[in-house]
Amino acid sequence: MLEATSTPPSSSVEYEQVSDDYLKQRQLKKGAAGWIVLAGLGVSYVISGDFAGWNFGLEQGGFGGMLVATLIMAIMYTFMVLSLAELSSSLPTAGGGYSYARRAMGPWGGYLTGTAILLEYAIAPAAIAVFIGGYVNELFGLDGPLVYAAFYALFVGLHLWGAGEALKIMMVITALASLAIIAFILGMIPAFEVDNLFDIAVNAEAVGASSFLPEGYIGIWAAIPFAMWLFLAVEGVPLAAEEATDPKKDMPRGIITAMVILLLFGGLVLVLAPGGAGAELMKDHAAPLVGALQHVYGEDSSVATFVNLVGLAGLIASFFSIIYAYSRQVFALSRAGYLPRFLSKTGDRKVPTMALVVPGIIGFLLSLTGEGDLMITMAVFGATISYAMMMLSHIILRVKEPKMERPYKTPGGIATSGIALVLAVIAFISTFLVSQEAAFWSAVFYAIMVAYFAFYSRHHLVAKAPEEEFEAIAKAESELS
Repeated sequence: MLEATSTPPSSSVEYEQVSDDYLKQRQLKKGAAGWIVLAGLGVSYVISGDFAGWNFGLEQGGFGGMLVATLIMAIMYTFMVLSLAELSSSLPTAGGGYSYARRAMGPWGGYLTGTAILLEYAIAPAAIAVFIGGYVNELFGLDGPLVYAAFYALFVGLHLWGAGEALKIMMVITALASLAIIAFILGMIPAFEVDNLFDIAVNAEAVGASSFLPEGYIGIWAAIPFAMWLFLAVEGVPLAAEEATDPKKDMPRGIITAMVILLLFGGLVLVLAPGGAGAELMKDHAAPLVGALQHVYGEDSSVATFVNLVGLAGLIASFFSIIYAYSRQVFALSRAGYLPRFLSKTGDRKVPTMALVVPGIIGFLLSLTGEGDLMITMAVFGATISYAMMMLSHIILRVKEPKMERPYKTPGGIATSGIALVLAVIAFISTFLVSQEAAFWSAVFYAIMVAYFAFYSRHHLVAKAPEEEFEAIAKAESELS
């Protein structure tokens, strides 16, 4: 129940006081995730990118262009993860990047960052559902709305069962997907030949074209969005901060461990798939890992069949875990009043029911379009905006609040987050080379969300929400430690 409207701390927003029951009805299950589970969550977010999507970068830039783009994105993500390790241990709330930007840049900065994250996480599951449908069709001859609906219903339902239970199931699925990647790596090492990496025809008209860069220097730029698919969404680990056992220690250990594993998997997949089967064959293959193994060992080989079957777990792992991510982002924004408040209510199992169900329904409706590639590009578009905003937040907080408690400090400080910021801006610009349509629909989404905040929710923010009140944040940190 609402009490009186408070005097606004600034002319841009207004706060409303709420009863003590408001926050009691919006609590997550503390202690559901230790650092190992958090690391598994980080790998789970991303692992589908190892199975499909990254290889389209070979078509844009050849192996050399994709390799350079991947190295650039690896630096960006590693530096960003090191910066987020500091922020998540200092401000361990379910808002993740939104809460950091809120602290650094005020309500507008927080909302724009949270909206970008929401764009990424709300749309990505819809795209993955389309890819799962295609995979299921190859295996069992089933595809379309019934498959999408079944997967949404099943995995949203598992999350409604409880955070602890859902995260344990996620760990099993992620382990299966990792096993498939390990089997692929072991199977492809004997077949690796350097010449296979450079078998894409050279575009003689491209500036700087060579066998290493068949599309020239521009190919590096165009391959960047696909290089991101090897790491996209690892930044979602901090969304589990309020459910971590000891966030001040667990968040840095979890997200950094996840990044190390993803660097290893991504690097080996990038080299071994085209190195064993040829970059030309891999550049537009729907299932590059399976295709590479079939090329080397035959279509009916046991290792290709194993990776084909178990590889579905990779798509499921990311689908499952990103549902978790969007629910926690919606929960945090709703709890603070940025989104409708009914979305953040939690039940007896301490899960945000409507924050799971409502975006799930929207995602299912989006999946009916079948435009998986377009939705993934929109997700990348939102992700790069949020990366830039989060890194800017790290820099601002280092300057504005040098005495803020930082259980973990980013090596290199603002130089590290500054480099990640510059690379995030470069990655954002590169998305326009892939799809201007995706940029248009992302802008439409943003316009709708900004209008909602400008005309309504900024006048109805919740003063007691952790991200909105310094004292509440300090209390939350002491309770979670």
